[in-house]
Amino acid sequence: MNGFEVAQWVIRIAFALAFIGMGLNHFRRGPAKVMAKMVPPALRGTGALSPARLVLYTGICEVAGGVGLVVPAALIPGVQYAAAIALIVFLIAVFPANAYAAAHPETFRSLAIPFWPRFLAQVVMIGLLGVTLAA
Repeated sequence: MNGFEVAQWVIRIAFALAFIGMGLNHFRRGPAKVMAKMVPPALRGTGALSPARLVLYTGICEVAGGVGLVVPAALIPGVQYAAAIALIVFLIAVFPANAYAAAHPETFRSLAIPFWPRFLAQVVMIGLLGVTLAA
């Protein structure tokens, strides 16, 4: 294993811990209620697309993606690649909720990371996940 491959594994493990931890938080009542309020009004649906359900779905995505990043390729070929791509799509998909929270700091307090720092952080996260895709 060369230095680049070691760096890829370090990134995968760090992201796996972060995504699994945050994903599990989606199943805790208090945090889930706050996250449901972060869904922008234009994206709020009913039934299967209700904010509460969207929070559950995103929690499942985060946990599954985090696990997928660290499943050995020899065990399930292509899973790390698929997980990284899925998490990149996930980060893009949830950005409207983060932007909505940023626009309403009085409601979301510490979750309301200002728009530009949050945007830049998500771009960096997408870039780092991209590093894990390189052969």
